[in-house]
Amino acid sequence: MRVIKKILMLLGVVFVISTLVFAVQQKDAASVSGPQAGDNEEVKNVAEEYTISAIDIPENLNFAGETVPQDDPEIMERIDREFLVNTYWQSNAVLLMKRAHKYFPIIEPILEKNGIPDDFKYLAVAESGLQNVVSPAGATGFWQIMKATGREYGLEVNSNVDERYHLAKSTEVACRYLKKYKEAYGSWTLAAASYNAGPAAIKRYMNIQQVDDYYDLLLGQETGRYVFRILAIKEILSNPEKYGYVLEEDDLYQGIPTFNVEVDTAVTNFANFAEEYGINYKILKRHNPWLREPHLNNASRKKYAIEIPNKGFYRVSR
Repeated sequence: MRVIKKILMLLGVVFVISTLVFAVQQKDAASVSGPQAGDNEEVKNVAEEYTISAIDIPENLNFAGETVPQDDPEIMERIDREFLVNTYWQSNAVLLMKRAHKYFPIIEPILEKNGIPDDFKYLAVAESGLQNVVSPAGATGFWQIMKATGREYGLEVNSNVDERYHLAKSTEVACRYLKKYKEAYGSWTLAAASYNAGPAAIKRYMNIQQVDDYYDLLLGQETGRYVFRILAIKEILSNPEKYGYVLEEDDLYQGIPTFNVEVDTAVTNFANFAEEYGINYKILKRHNPWLREPHLNNASRKKYAIEIPNKGFYRVSR
């Protein structure tokens, strides 16, 4: 009996001590993470500086001068989705703005020369993010050109030279493609859609559904979002401050002045070739990504223009 009493007394002591320890821990936790004087004001200030809200969609949207039917609620939902996704994907939007400053000056005059509306520079942004990427299907470069299409339009595409990576030449090909399908469909918007889905797919959709307007077509998800995504990118990159982006000139990526060196023979070693012009292999390939190997075969004695950056813009160790 005495043993039981002692055990009960011991359990009581343990319970009291545990309760006291728990209370102290709770008090300490509250002092670290609980509300403090001024916390509400701090939260309020943060909320005022960074707010997430619905996007005020501009009226009279157009793509390449073609009106977007914004009186259609289904169309407006699709527009709203792309504006929300692209506005609040802040890191990507900032990168696109930085790259656009570097590459749009190359793309814009080529579009203008070929009679292609300036809005199509945003198609390149939607396709590749202005990077020389390769899709799972093999579409390559800023304009995501397939191997067969590149060859059809006169680009050299092989393991040694792949001009789909040549920004100026691939932009010329994109212009020819877009002009061809604008003439076929009578609409820049459908020409853009065909760039994404392929002309055969767009023609099939049009025949089955018996409509000839992009906004009336029921398309696959990617192509169905495509023009709306371009519209959102165009608006955000054209009016960054309206959407909360503040970048100074110094924040943007800059183009490097270059000159061309013409070669009509084989080049056995591009590392040595680069050294002759005061640069290294990495810098040479950065400016000429269409050169795919460390050498140039050129058995046909074709004339190539290799871009060399002006001196003083890169650090080159020796």
